[in-house]
Amino acid sequence: MGRSRNARRRSAAAEAVVEAVDGGLAQLVPDPDRDRAWTLLIDGAPQSHVDLDDPAYLSFEYQRRLGHVIDLVAPAGKPVHAVHLGGGALTLARYLAATRPRSTQQVVERDAGLVQLVRRELPLDPNARIRVRSADAREGLAKVPDGWADLVVADVFSDARTPAHLTSVEFLDEVRRALKPSGVYAANLADGPPLAHLRGQIATAAARFGELALIADAAVLRGKRFGNAVLVASGLPLPLAELTRRAASDPHPGRVEHGRRLADFTGGALPVTDEAAVASPAPPPSVFR
Repeated sequence: MGRSRNARRRSAAAEAVVEAVDGGLAQLVPDPDRDRAWTLLIDGAPQSHVDLDDPAYLSFEYQRRLGHVIDLVAPAGKPVHAVHLGGGALTLARYLAATRPRSTQQVVERDAGLVQLVRRELPLDPNARIRVRSADAREGLAKVPDGWADLVVADVFSDARTPAHLTSVEFLDEVRRALKPSGVYAANLADGPPLAHLRGQIATAAARFGELALIADAAVLRGKRFGNAVLVASGLPLPLAELTRRAASDPHPGRVEHGRRLADFTGGALPVTDEAAVASPAPPPSVFR
């Protein structure tokens, strides 16, 4: 059965919100299939999707994969301490608040104009323990107390590229400092053929964490197309079997690489230092068509 006529009218009546923010032109576009759901775009590039009626709903492929990590970072429903580097429409912070009530979260989003827009148009649950700070991701991370976080999620893009200073071993030293010994780091990475950036990021994480996994579409891993990959790292063993099962059962199935296969995938890439770091490659225009 389709949606009711009234629901269709409500979606048709909703209008996009367009506003200049620090990082470009932001658009909040109503989802025609979900009554109070919106997609955030910056300069035409999709950034986040939020359903205000169902914050546990994750539309974007990479966000579903990060959602799997959130689900498995601790026993189901247990409150956690989480740091989100990059806020967007606060999709993952809302997801964690909905699935793990009483969790305490810190979001670091550099774009103060975007934060104001999202707070105004897509208000947070007032009962959610989410603090949003307008600051550079690395500077904001430096203010997190030692060993505070169960989870650090990095999803930072400027002009559709991950800034260079968030790709180095020195940056991961800050991540390790903020994490509990059992904590988990998850990063949304984007790359295309020949995958030099992705290989370098795996080598960089391997220099600071003992356990790694990578979740991505098989075509991305084969270097057939540009796309996202979720890197997961910890000092303790990861729930690989469950991550693999969940990624494989997604609407767009993903593969989980780990161990020797993941090490071989790096192809001899070296860890990235602050001195040598560069931003991730820009996506081809066709990605957003």
